[in-house]
Amino acid sequence: MSQAQLAGHDLSDSYISLIESGKRTPTPAVLKLLAERLGCTPEYLSEGIEPEQRAHVEVRARHCELALLAGRAQIALDGFEEVIAADDNADLTLRARWGRAAALEELDRTGEAIAAFEELRELAERDAGRTSWLPSVIALTRCYHAVGDLGQAVALGERALGRLTELGVTCGVDLAEVARVMLLAYLDRSDTGRARELTAHLTGEREPAVAYQEASERALAEGALGDALYLADQALAIASTTARSRAEARLKVAAARALIRGENPDSERALGLLGTAMPDLSGDEATACAIETARALVSLGRLDEAITSLRTALAEPPRQDIDPITAQAQLVLAQAELARDDREAALTVLRTTSAQLERLPASRATASLARELGDLFDAAGDGASATAAYRRALESVGLRPTSHTTAQALADH
Repeated sequence: MSQAQLAGHDLSDSYISLIESGKRTPTPAVLKLLAERLGCTPEYLSEGIEPEQRAHVEVRARHCELALLAGRAQIALDGFEEVIAADDNADLTLRARWGRAAALEELDRTGEAIAAFEELRELAERDAGRTSWLPSVIALTRCYHAVGDLGQAVALGERALGRLTELGVTCGVDLAEVARVMLLAYLDRSDTGRARELTAHLTGEREPAVAYQEASERALAEGALGDALYLADQALAIASTTARSRAEARLKVAAARALIRGENPDSERALGLLGTAMPDLSGDEATACAIETARALVSLGRLDEAITSLRTALAEPPRQDIDPITAQAQLVLAQAELARDDREAALTVLRTTSAQLERLPASRATASLARELGDLFDAAGDGASATAAYRRALESVGLRPTSHTTAQALADH
């Protein structure tokens, strides 16, 4: 196809020539027109790769990152080389170049890794509005220490640590890694004074995701967009990991409930699930986990442990008023007292809980609590209180006696 044929009646031959020589960039409308005449997509004309191919390359890059995380560094390296060769998208290429450098380091090809990380550092320093130099400098600190260049390792480490401190990052993986390498470098140089001075500042106990978010906001306020983007990505990564851990912990609590209830409870397995779930929970969810733990302990006959756990859950944090979580804890406490044949202690707890349940709004949760309360009153030999609790359960789901006579018959029964 000649330039005149491609230009048609809408464009001039000279304009096509200028586009071909790189002296003009076509507008989106012209790009679409040219793509139609050439039988390809506008994306292919502008970027040299079809959208489906781009998606394939992006998936390939992510698979390489997964391989690197799984310890398959050679597979990751080969894949990153393919991604770099196949795509000219700046962001994807940068991501693949970072992965390639990390794979080289993992393969102990440290000299090559240093060269790759130095290129990334130079790129970041030239374009601070797009990229942060922090990750490459931290990686270089580690690599220079590995090859024995302690002076360069300390210089770069102090630069990274200074920037992190300036932004208020007092915890998290970046601070931990650069501080770890610096401590090793100081000790290798027999500079125990500097090492001890550094340890005195490593006291950050804040939530890492919050620290990274606030640091990102500081970087944004000072116009350091590359740092702001990197730190925001770190905050998102930590927050998403925390969310996944919490979701898995909540699943374990639900699974434990299923294992404890019904015939032939598997309380030992439930106890194991609850123990691994607890560190990732907080607030009411942690209290609910403690309650289910106590329920499993009761099932296993470890009554004193169950009661101690429940009393701790009820005391921390102190609650101003009754709520379903507190009521549930009290019911399990009564169950434990019954299991050790202390009927009066159980009835004291049950009567307190019964009075408190009257203040809860009608709901399925309240109905479930009232039904369990009725079962425990029945087990304790207080039939009248059990009947009242069952009536409260029915009323909480909208079922009421049709007449006073029916209500009295139910009570008499």
